[in-house]
Amino acid sequence: NIMNLFNVRSREIQEPTHIKGRDMTPNVSFEFFPPQSLDASFRLWETVKDLAPLDPNFVSVTYGAGGTTRKLTHEAVAAINKNYGLKVAAHLTCVDASRTETLEIASAYAAAGIKDIVALRGDAPKGQNKFIPHKDGFANSVELITALSETSDFNIRVGAYPDPHPDARGTDADVEWLKRKIDAGASSAITQFFFEADTFFRFRDKCAAAGIDAPIVPGILPIDSWKKIRGFAARSGAVIPTWMDEAYEKAMRDDREELLSIALATELCSDLIEGGVEDLHFYTLNKPHLTREVCHAMGIHAQMTLEKVA
Repeated sequence: NIMNLFNVRSREIQEPTHIKGRDMTPNVSFEFFPPQSLDASFRLWETVKDLAPLDPNFVSVTYGAGGTTRKLTHEAVAAINKNYGLKVAAHLTCVDASRTETLEIASAYAAAGIKDIVALRGDAPKGQNKFIPHKDGFANSVELITALSETSDFNIRVGAYPDPHPDARGTDADVEWLKRKIDAGASSAITQFFFEADTFFRFRDKCAAAGIDAPIVPGILPIDSWKKIRGFAARSGAVIPTWMDEAYEKAMRDDREELLSIALATELCSDLIEGGVEDLHFYTLNKPHLTREVCHAMGIHAQMTLEKVA
């Protein structure tokens, strides 16, 4: 077990074990975020170029906090679809826009040939402590999904939360809310990142017991900076195991943080696959190296060549 390899009271950090067997190789997808500077633009296109040959099922492009990258998201989605031939899912949120404005954005995606939407409520704009609906906007993700479903233009994916969402009311609220989203017209869900496979399996079992039969895809976050990701986790409600703090403390002291991150992500993916998971969604943070290394460890290598570049 790779967790034991990184235990601060156990052996030294070792190279991650590769997952054996093509029959256990999952389908993968990747999340990118739109650039807000020239340097960030180069980083996005390098990330797409590095990961596109791994033949993902689809890639997604996020919608900045508070809807701040709405135009940039549209441009990035269109460019990836046109130049790389990848299926692209565009994030769409309820934040800071009327119903009419939001559905006009969706219509523009449909006109550009984008048929996949990741429909989310969205985070509160900067300076607000909680989400407050636009006075003429969608009050929540279920209303947005219902409206998108009525257009018949999109395959709708939604978010799911194996650890309790910060706004969740009660331990089963996230399961109940996901059921509402699937019933409203969503075809599948992508989870928030988590750190242990059992967290996902418990959530999956609860969803099955609630009558949710749509695919639930685990979201995997290869850790490029434990300090940064720990902050993400605290804000998103992801539970941080004590052993991870201890392992990263030792890894950073020994300058082996990247090796630890690759091995832990590979171990997490292996446990999920052994538990019946067939699809994995990677949060790349527009830094392809760790995601690529984890995919290689799972036996996923270049399956295509790029004929076009952005």
